Amino acid sequence: MQKAYITALTGGLGNQMFQYAMGRALAERHGAPLLLDVRGLKHDALRSYALSQFRITAELATEADMPRELGRIGRRLHRLPRWLTGQHRIVEKGFPFDPAILDLRPSMHLAGNWQSERYFAAHADLIRREFQLRDALTPDRQAIADMLAERPMISVHVRRGDYVSNATANAYHGTCEPQWYAAAQQQLGRILPNPEYIVFSDDPDWARANLTSFSSAVFVEPKDDGHDEQDMHLMALCHHHIIANSSFSWWGAWLNPRAEKTVIAPRNWFRSAQHDTRDLIPADWTRL
Repeated sequence: MQKAYITALTGGLGNQMFQYAMGRALAERHGAPLLLDVRGLKHDALRSYALSQFRITAELATEADMPRELGRIGRRLHRLPRWLTGQHRIVEKGFPFDPAILDLRPSMHLAGNWQSERYFAAHADLIRREFQLRDALTPDRQAIADMLAERPMISVHVRRGDYVSNATANAYHGTCEPQWYAAAQQQLGRILPNPEYIVFSDDPDWARANLTSFSSAVFVEPKDDGHDEQDMHLMALCHHHIIANSSFSWWGAWLNPRAEKTVIAPRNWFRSAQHDTRDLIPADWTRL
């Protein structure tokens, strides 16, 4: 078994990007390869491996690369001895950034969400390069990209979907209300001259009907073509961002390399205040 970092991928596109970015930064820091454990996605009826459209350098882990399973008792332990598994298993303890993770040496199997820029900020240029698209934009998206090249627009992300239709997801995440978007718009209007908005949403009809202060915005029609990463790329082409409580638009804003960008993010990322999200939003973004 090679000395490598193996990061477990779970969830949707944005979650997998956090998991990759942390593992890739750790591998770069310690001069070791990164492998991707996609076993959990094989049993997920709603999610699949979503990073193949990026220029990532990590390879998929094989069964031979994986640490040995130790059954129910092993899965309950936070950190298992290397002599038992061939690798340490590290399970994220919670949302706050854990600086001790950065000093972990290979071989390590990493399981968690790792939703903080602080895990990979030192390698931001590398992460942005590897999250560039492999393929050309579809023609309709290219037309939007051409427009964004001519007009310095502000992306607005309205996440509905399972945050509304799934009772469990709704109780956990909640959604950003129209009043919140209006407040974010007012804040940007005070610092940016003549702002123009482009709205990305999985429910554009709801967004048009409820975000009345954005009536002059461009609304992007969602495509059910399996290329969500291209919509994220379009967000990143914007100059400034109003993001939802969604890892998808978090990445749409973060991939924008402009130092002068303004990003407004929801103060309440979850319905419950029990989650400590102080490290989730970069320090130079604004929480509202």
